[in-house]
Amino acid sequence: MTVRTRIAPSPTGFLHLGTARTALYSWAYARHHGGQFVLRIEDTDVARSTQESVEQILASMHWLGLDYDEGPVYQMQRLDRYREVVEQMLAAGTAYRCYCTPAELDAMKEAQRARGEKALYDGRWRPAQGKVLPPVPEGVPPVIRFCNPPDGDVSWDDLVKGPITINNREIDDLIIVRADGVPTYNFAVVVDDWDMGISHVFRGDEHINNTPWQINIFRALGAPLPQFGHVPVILGEDGQKLSKRRGAVSVTAYEEGGYLPEAMLNYLARLGWSHGDEELFTREQMVAWFDGTHLSKSPAQWDAAKLAWVNAQYIKAKPDAELALLVAAQLHKRGIESDDRLAAICALFKDRCDTTVTLANWAAAFYADVQPSDADRAQHLTDAVRPAIAALADKLATVAWDKASITAAIKEVLAAQGLKMPALAMPVRVLVMGTAQTPSLDAVLALFSREEILKRLQRHEISTL
Repeated sequence: MTVRTRIAPSPTGFLHLGTARTALYSWAYARHHGGQFVLRIEDTDVARSTQESVEQILASMHWLGLDYDEGPVYQMQRLDRYREVVEQMLAAGTAYRCYCTPAELDAMKEAQRARGEKALYDGRWRPAQGKVLPPVPEGVPPVIRFCNPPDGDVSWDDLVKGPITINNREIDDLIIVRADGVPTYNFAVVVDDWDMGISHVFRGDEHINNTPWQINIFRALGAPLPQFGHVPVILGEDGQKLSKRRGAVSVTAYEEGGYLPEAMLNYLARLGWSHGDEELFTREQMVAWFDGTHLSKSPAQWDAAKLAWVNAQYIKAKPDAELALLVAAQLHKRGIESDDRLAAICALFKDRCDTTVTLANWAAAFYADVQPSDADRAQHLTDAVRPAIAALADKLATVAWDKASITAAIKEVLAAQGLKMPALAMPVRVLVMGTAQTPSLDAVLALFSREEILKRLQRHEISTL
């Protein structure tokens, strides 16, 4: 059997982290088994689906590097196929037309609730031997319902949860085609998975209640069943489920926020799956390890601090030239153009950063002027240190412009002025970088031009007398 998995987001909003994690698991499982991964866009919710959401989904998949072997397939381009299958089901007696109005359905369910019963469709339009159906009302377009088995159980061995059984009396005759002719989710997904030869379905465990209907439709169609794996939800920092409508953030927002795709994949993978005690691993390692086992049955907790830590590790390990390209893009958004110093700047500051945005904040000081805060000026630019700053400016005006020569000039000034390194380094950092805390002072100064350093040292009433 060829393993074929899929991800099927609805373009009614952005691709959020829960769907991205499911996409990752589906992709990794297919790649592990040498199979195929399919992208399907489930756009039958015409009123809420947007092209903007489609484009965001595609951009997110591309950024994460989740390449697909087939797709994107759009459900609204498959309406003829759904109609074909529905006609076959009507002819076979596994589906029927229902003319209940919304008001009738509301009254039906209200009466059931009043009797303490579960609100289910009562089957009044379901054909049966010897049953007399109501007269077809004029002007009421019918929906089409699936003839769900009235008795027995639906059971499957879930890849994550283990054996699950739901009695057919707990579910009713599902609407599979709306009055406007557009199929509903539970019907379209079955036809799609059947036609596309999907062998394994990973999805959020909010779909467990949909699975019995889908299994029954597969069986009614004589179609092979995929294996289902329902992964637990991701909880936000408030302990509630992350979703498009509550608390979730789009995948592209993390790209814009300076996170690396390899770090995001690493973090998402660990939200519900593990391989021993491994915290950091490559995409290739995940593919090698992800065989569908070791998936957690419990909800995962989103931890922004842990994601930042993971991202910081990937930033430290990333080659400086590659990192510089990402930081250059961040600077460009601010109207700042970088130069060939940027890789060296990244090398110097990346150990202090957990996103490329943070790294760009440091790099920006090399390409745009900085303004120290009043508090830093008051604390560090005292009258006592001004002579030492002026002396350093004098030295730096004539030395060779390299790190070793700058180091020697600083040491000479410290010795002549009788100062310790922090007494001079911190005010110089404030003038040059706008902050008292930076990496080694000589390494920072060497990345500027001599002219820029002298200009920054001589401002704020600092003279070279």
